[in-house]
Amino acid sequence: MGFGGEFLVIGHRGAAGLAPENTLAAFARAVELGVDAVELDVHVVESRLVVIHDDDVDRTTDGRGALADHGLAGLRGLDAGGGERIPLLEEVWAMLPATVGVNVELKGKGTGEILPDALPDDGREILVSSFDLGELAAFHARRPDVPCAPLYHRGTGSSMAADARALGAWSVNVAEGLIDRRLVERLGGAGFRVLAYTVNDAARAAVLREVGVAGVFTDYPDRIVAGT
Repeated sequence: MGFGGEFLVIGHRGAAGLAPENTLAAFARAVELGVDAVELDVHVVESRLVVIHDDDVDRTTDGRGALADHGLAGLRGLDAGGGERIPLLEEVWAMLPATVGVNVELKGKGTGEILPDALPDDGREILVSSFDLGELAAFHARRPDVPCAPLYHRGTGSSMAADARALGAWSVNVAEGLIDRRLVERLGGAGFRVLAYTVNDAARAAVLREVGVAGVFTDYPDRIVAGT
């Protein structure tokens, strides 16, 4: 497990297609299914890192409004699906086996400054990613020893490689619809692995593997693990 495998299966927001996303139940389900790693999203609320994708609670909980309008106690009282709560990042560290890798995506403002002090010292493999290159650079400046990855849903191979080079990135994480052999070879030639998101079809995962993608993020680890 971790990020050292030949073809990585990474549970997207845990196992978002099988349990409420970014909850302890979703991470537990992903682990049960044998993922190499899980991916999660963090925002800062009252100087703590909370695990949630959006900057509001409307889509993923029974609440309404912006994260900041609730405060930490208010957020913790919401139902994130099936009685699950919005976890703190430290709770995810505590429940995940240290053999399971974690991709932390920096979503909110200030996450790049706070995450370096919130990483566990248990030997687990961690990858830090973001669409916000400023937050990623802030993190990398504090913890250059921890692998990082810029995220893209558009762009060219040359621009991606340039950003990745400036960050000393370990991988480039790209929307699966942008990926073809040429892009993988371009980024691979620059020294970067390519991870694809979000891949929920085993046949598509097999095609991506064939063109050289190093791994996929999936909402349905059961489909991809079984097909790899």
